[in-house]
Parts: sequence; C-alpha cells; structure tokens
Amino acid sequence: MIIRLAQPQDVAQLLAFREEAASWLIQLGSDQWQRPYPADRLLATVQAGAVFMLDDGPVTAATITLDAIAEEGLWTDHELSEPSMFVTKLTVARSHAGANLGGRLLDWAGDRAYRAGAKWLRLDAWTTNEGLQRYYLERGFEHVRTVREGTAVNGGPRVSGWLAQRLTGPADHGFVDVAPEPVPVAG
Repeated sequence: MIIRLAQPQDVAQLLAFREEAASWLIQLGSDQWQRPYPADRLLATVQAGAVFMLDDGPVTAATITLDAIAEEGLWTDHELSEPSMFVTKLTVARSHAGANLGGRLLDWAGDRAYRAGAKWLRLDAWTTNEGLQRYYLERGFEHVRTVREGTAVNGGPRVSGWLAQRLTGPADHGFVDVAPEPVPVAG
C-alpha cells in the first residue's frame, strides 16, 4: 500500500469517506460526524499539505490528516510549546476495516512526526465515543483530559475534546511512503 499526499481532486473521495464513517458510527449508536463537513475547509487542509491518502492499488483504503497546527482551545500554552503534531480525521474505508490500517496509520503518523522533530503525536476524539477512546488507548495513547467547554472551529459546541497523546518514534508501518519529507516543527 502506498501513502501519498492528497490532491484537490481527492476532496470528493474524502467527503465520501466521512459520510460512510458517519453512517457506520450511527449504527454503533454514536452521533459522531453527523454534521456535514464543509468542503471548502477540507480543500484548504488538502492544499496546506496536511491530508494523506492510503492507496491499495487503484482503491483508496484510508485517509489521515497530520498537521503541526492544533485546534484552538484544546491544548494548554505549555503543551503547545512542546514540539507536536496532531492527528485528525483518521478514516478507514469499510471495505478495508479489520486489517489494522488505522493502527498502522497512527504508527506512520508517529514516525512522520518524529522525522519532523516532534516529541508528541496528539489527537482529540469524540467525547461520547468511548469505543474510539479505547481504540486510541490500546494503541499507546494516554488520556490527557477532556475539554467540554468552548466551541469548535466550525462554531458549534465542542464535541471532540477527549485529548490524548503518545511519544513519537520510528515505526515499521509497512507502507510505501511517497509523500514529501515532513517540514520540521517548532516547539
């Protein structure tokens, strides 16, 4: 499998991934990702070089967003002073579920963050999705705290404020990485 930088023409696929994931999550009893994600915000993230696609031959199997910019209002000034990268929108196509692609993508993200000079790989997860929280804990993340106050970037109430982190480091994720080398992070 090949991991590559997403391109503007991938936005439709990325939005379809999110819709597929939202449908699956509702079947699990979660309200996560039930609001449509603005295509223009997604395009801006793609153009910023933070979105990656995992291709299995001609099929895109998963996507992950990895950025050095944290969502406002989640992390303390002290935490933001530490070199970190942030994972968001990790999504695996249902056709590829159960193959540990999400775990391997987290390892890839930790490896990429390490190569960029980050100490921490951080994320925020849906506050009510305990299954997702367990998933991250089982993959070596430590819960930092849950932020419930404030508003999300899109102006709605904060719903993704379960914060977790793990140290970065080299990882054998098994993907062929054709994305450009990461830009060093400040901290």
